[in-house]
Amino acid sequence: MSKVAIMTDSTAYIPEHIRNEKNIVMIPLNVIFGNESYKEEVELNKDDFYGMVGKGGALPKTSQPSIGELADMVEGIKFHVFDSEISCAPQAFYTYKAVEMAAEGANATEIMEKLNSMKERGIPAYFVVDDLNHLHRGGRMNAAQLLVGNLLQIKPVLHFQDKRIVPFEKIRTKKKAISRIHHLMEQSVKQDESFKVSVIHAQREEEAKEIAADIQERYPNADVAVDYFGPVIGTHLGEGSIGITWMKN
Repeated sequence: MSKVAIMTDSTAYIPEHIRNEKNIVMIPLNVIFGNESYKEEVELNKDDFYGMVGKGGALPKTSQPSIGELADMVEGIKFHVFDSEISCAPQAFYTYKAVEMAAEGANATEIMEKLNSMKERGIPAYFVVDDLNHLHRGGRMNAAQLLVGNLLQIKPVLHFQDKRIVPFEKIRTKKKAISRIHHLMEQSVKQDESFKVSVIHAQREEEAKEIAADIQERYPNADVAVDYFGPVIGTHLGEGSIGITWMKN
């Protein structure tokens, strides 16, 4: 049995059955609706979350896990912290690599060196927001930007920068925005290259599956998966959002 345990927070959105299978410890972040706080992936799943948000009103707030709760879990254990500076499937990519290396007998130092090497190389991740009203409700777009954006059918392409989700490009129509991300992938990998891809969705599973099938056809050697935006990240992006991320092997 490995002496190295792998822990990640809930925004990696690794399904419970995979966490159990790979012995991944998950620390949930909190989603706060009014006076009620829920631990995502434990007390609040994605379906219930989007249903609650869909009722309108102010968006929920999010918060990190309690430091006290985390300290109790790691008392007496040597703890190594890796900051992925990203969330969702890219964060899961790092987690899976750590699990793989631990199973092969790598020690914590070797795993940390590999993860930092992966981060230096970078994991591209781009998101298309479907509903500008959601960005407006979240305070990320003013009324004038909302009006113009809706009139012009603007679909912002976002990415992670300095640990924050920020605009990458403003593109008209969701179809063109997805096409732009495809183009970015084409510039990054070769058609016959072996690499991992995740299509991430916020309550748009069928759409995500169609995009994933298209990517698989374009890149037959790619390992393509469909994942989801859970409550915390969904608070910032909104229902209908689609993301595409990839990592070279």
